[in-house]
Amino acid sequence: QVQLVESGGGLVQAGGSLRLSCVRSGRTFSNYVVGWFRQAPGKEREFVASIMWSGTSTYGADSVKGRFTISRDNAKNTVYLQINSLKPEDTAVYYCAERHATATDYLYWGQGTQVTVSS
Repeated sequence: QVQLVESGGGLVQAGGSLRLSCVRSGRTFSNYVVGWFRQAPGKEREFVASIMWSGTSTYGADSVKGRFTISRDNAKNTVYLQINSLKPEDTAVYYCAERHATATDYLYWGQGTQVTVSS
């Protein structure tokens, strides 16, 4: 089993920044992919970004490119999501998830952390 715990969310004014953390524990995959997703009220879950154990990253919608940066610290078993220039439309619950690099579906999910951006 893999446990993922997100933290770092909160209430922030538009234009501000947050750094979300996803701490991995348990029988984590060595060749992993960790993704960040978000779900706003009444909307479907949206892929934000992912990163491989090697450091290769992928980003989702154009709305996050240039403002969101995903990174990882393998020594700390932690994946980060730096969010700059926050907008009210970034308000959502942010989840991290993990899969093996050869899999297509994310197998393990965290409980989520709330990000609320006020205008």
